[in-house]
Amino acid sequence: MTITEAQKTVDEWIKTNGVRYFDELTNTAILMEEVGEVARIMARKYGEQSFKGSEKNNDLGDELSDVLFVLICIANQTGIDLTEAFQKNIKKKTERDSDRHHENEKLK
Repeated sequence: MTITEAQKTVDEWIKTNGVRYFDELTNTAILMEEVGEVARIMARKYGEQSFKGSEKNNDLGDELSDVLFVLICIANQTGIDLTEAFQKNIKKKTERDSDRHHENEKLK
């Protein structure tokens, strides 16, 4: 699935199952909640925290997909073409950082 297809799929899902988009501020708060759930799994799986009994079946892929879904909702409702935005962002990073990371002693 392309990013454009994902944006269309989310839009169709919202219109069919979600009735309407939550407002932009609500979706921003939901995005923060979902990122927090990803952070919790990362801290427990890759960091020094341990899982609570009820958290052992948490699925990182599912939580990342929740983040992507809400991010796409925000893009859709604010008129952002994520394909175009991502391409511009990669170009910007490439121009800005083409040598920076290679010269970073911390990465060697």
